[in-house]
Amino acid sequence: MTSRRTLAFAATAGLLFGGTFVGAKAGLAYLPPLLFVALRFDVAALVLFGYVFATRSRDELLPRTRGDVLGVLSTGLFAIGLSNALIFVGQQSATSAVAAIVFSLNPILTPVFAALLLADERLSARGGFGMVIGLLGVGLVVSPDPAMLLSGGLGKLVLFAGAVSAALGSVLIRWAGGELSSTVRTAWALPVAAALCHALSVGTGESLSAAVWSPTAIAALLYVGVFAGAVAYIAYFGLLDATGAIRANLVFYVVPVVSTLGGWALLGEPITSSALVGFLTVFAGFAVIGSESIDVRALLSHGADEADAATEGFGLAGESRGFESD
Repeated sequence: MTSRRTLAFAATAGLLFGGTFVGAKAGLAYLPPLLFVALRFDVAALVLFGYVFATRSRDELLPRTRGDVLGVLSTGLFAIGLSNALIFVGQQSATSAVAAIVFSLNPILTPVFAALLLADERLSARGGFGMVIGLLGVGLVVSPDPAMLLSGGLGKLVLFAGAVSAALGSVLIRWAGGELSSTVRTAWALPVAAALCHALSVGTGESLSAAVWSPTAIAALLYVGVFAGAVAYIAYFGLLDATGAIRANLVFYVVPVVSTLGGWALLGEPITSSALVGFLTVFAGFAVIGSESIDVRALLSHGADEADAATEGFGLAGESRGFESD
């Protein structure tokens, strides 16, 4: 049975990550893409490190095992660092509609890596059917012109690589194990992601002088750094520890829905009738998946009570370290 905390994590991650596309669309008009991502992680790291230093003991803060270190690196390099760098670069030569569809392949890619690296996560036939329904719903929400899907090949490849990186990173985190809480692990991973993106920014010739610090740029940076950064990552990686990589990455089906609604509310973008049908289709896919469609043996063996254990963080209901509380 899904706990309230798990639902809170999923709703928070889906809503805040969904707003990332709106924030990115606004900020990329003023900031080079890789620099934008690097600064996003700088802001998120400052916020999250400040929080964990104020609320955790030294023993809870320090990575002590091989699994802790591998978990931090998997998070910083793949799950958030490289994936976001590729997404922001890919959006330069592809529309937001195409970007949303390509990145929504993440939940479909995750079971592939899970089958290779994890013994306790397998996708059932019904789960696969539910994912296909969800992806169909995403397509209806975004309603892309077929001509757009056939153009911008390089941008689509870059975006697909970003989805691959995110899916691989989420599975590697589960494979690494480790004893750090999800919040502390993410706090260490954000500087790793920031360093990677700053290096990529410098290596591609981007310059801070190219940034235009308008109120819109600052607001976009604060949103993707604090809310879609620090807070959303606490929710997402807590969800990942509690439910597994396959279930956690289903939140990325919600992202295009939230992006569409955000574009309508904040940017005046219209919502088509096919988008409304798409919303219902996405929810139908979730209903199929949620009906005992994914066989996660480790989750069942630990029991539902342990999955409810949590600590407080950023006003959310809690976070998980595997299935144990901090």
